[in-house]
Amino acid sequence: MKKEYVMGNQAIALGAMAAGVNLACGYPGTPSSEIVDTIAKRNKDKAIHVEWSINEKAAMEVAAGASYAGARCLVTMKMMGLNVASDALMSLAYVGVEGGLVVVSADDPGPISSQTEQDTRLFAKYCRIPVFDPASVEDAYEMIQDAFEYSEKYKTPVLFRPTTRIDHAYGSITYDENAKPKEVPGFVKNSKRFVIFPRLSRMNHEMIEKRNPAIGDDFSDYKFNTVQGKAVNKKAVLAGGAGYAYAKEYIQDREDVVLIRVATPHPLPEKFLIKALEGVDEVLVVEELFPYLEEELLQLIGKKQLKIKVLGKHTGNSPLAGENTAECVACEIAKFLGDTIEESKADTSDVPAPPMRPPVLCAGCPHRASFYAVKQAMKDRKANFSGDIGCYTLGNAMPLDMVDTCLCMGAGITMAQGLHWTDEETVNFAFVGDSTFFASGMTGIANAIYNEADMILCVLDNSTTAMTGHQPHPGTGMNMMGDVVNKISIEKILLGMGIEKVLTVNPLDLDEAKKAINECADAKGVKAIIFKSPCVALFKPTEKCVVTDKCIGCKKCIREIGCPAISVDDKKVVIDTSMCTGCSLCAQVCPMGAIEKEVR
Repeated sequence: MKKEYVMGNQAIALGAMAAGVNLACGYPGTPSSEIVDTIAKRNKDKAIHVEWSINEKAAMEVAAGASYAGARCLVTMKMMGLNVASDALMSLAYVGVEGGLVVVSADDPGPISSQTEQDTRLFAKYCRIPVFDPASVEDAYEMIQDAFEYSEKYKTPVLFRPTTRIDHAYGSITYDENAKPKEVPGFVKNSKRFVIFPRLSRMNHEMIEKRNPAIGDDFSDYKFNTVQGKAVNKKAVLAGGAGYAYAKEYIQDREDVVLIRVATPHPLPEKFLIKALEGVDEVLVVEELFPYLEEELLQLIGKKQLKIKVLGKHTGNSPLAGENTAECVACEIAKFLGDTIEESKADTSDVPAPPMRPPVLCAGCPHRASFYAVKQAMKDRKANFSGDIGCYTLGNAMPLDMVDTCLCMGAGITMAQGLHWTDEETVNFAFVGDSTFFASGMTGIANAIYNEADMILCVLDNSTTAMTGHQPHPGTGMNMMGDVVNKISIEKILLGMGIEKVLTVNPLDLDEAKKAINECADAKGVKAIIFKSPCVALFKPTEKCVVTDKCIGCKKCIREIGCPAISVDDKKVVIDTSMCTGCSLCAQVCPMGAIEKEVR
């Protein structure tokens, strides 16, 4: 056994390995990405099959197939990815599994790096499958192993819902560093079970509805559903996930209030809750995102005709949106219990407000050059710019201002088509990254070709999945097993799909890039430009740019491209050479030729 201080996502990965996982797959998305990365790095003998699938739906289906053969499977994604995987997951919930199959769907309260504040607990209820809600790194390590056991016990996929503060927290765990994958018995054909038809679905639906109360009863004895304290003042605090951690931090070991933890929100452990609420007249529910526990508790109280008042989001005692903090939860509980929180006596009157630090594209990022080239080429024409999910979403920031829409992965391509059909005189651009192209871009492209849309597809190919941690994808020539594989050519795919004009340019050559853009803008139909230049984090720069005495202080380089390496010091433009990669976009923008490249 080995003790190690690890990140929450690493603990989940090690817990899955301790459970004997045979296959781990998923699609990178913050805050879940490090789980698959960790398994891949520690999979020294390649006994576990590890892959970044092209999207979450593909990952779910790969895992379903392996589970049918009896393998234990882990599927990872952020909560937005669960939408993509839901087609497969919903049917899988009806069909069931053989080997344990656990789906980690990492929620992002805030949100910190997501489009929405989606709540996976609701998805569990929607799919009628169990969900585990860890409250700490240590919990996550143990509970992921329990999730596999419950999955196999009840032949059902299981959701596992860590949030950002669990995924990226740190804690000490003790694990078996010699854990091995379980033996896989192999696939036994049974079309009456594994081929889903309406009659089978109805039968299985009835089975699920009868089974779930039994799982709820089982969860009533689960070790992580806990209760402490006594109803001295007839008050209780009920919490789950990170909310429980914050509630526990405030209440500590007080015996005058009941603290109830629900670690398995669905199916609800009703017997546990009814017993825990004995002698309680009033409950404060502490949770993030949707008032899930609050509504489940209200339903249970109504069903059992209990006289208990429930406070939470619906009553204004907790915020309806955003993530919890230890401070806000402490204030909520103190107000509920009638406690007085002593304010800090520290004098902070002269402490300045923290500076604004909006996210920006990195210095030297090729996406900046791509956006700028399109902006310059289209400056005298009416154009729409449909963006997508990735680093390049940051192209919306000033001074580039080159992302007019951003909805979900792959949507920029199809939204550009919708915009075209409402105004055929406007030039419509769709920006998509190389990883997103494989994940969800090709169906939209096929739609554009088939329906004869007029648009320009801009593939921002930086040879990685940059925003989530530089994971490989089908175009990089490397997979998560460490194998060198054939690169799938984006250019050949586009040509094979029927796009006649496909141009590949280096976005850091501004004139070449603008020429390609104008050529496509003057043509009809679907056209494509592949802006190909590697992410600056993939290489060590050998050059840098410097400002010479020719500079007249016009600041065009700052106004036009917004590179964070360029600033003004004592009314003079300066370049921070520690940040500069030598991309030379600023040199091409400068009207005086005052910026030159030098060897580092």
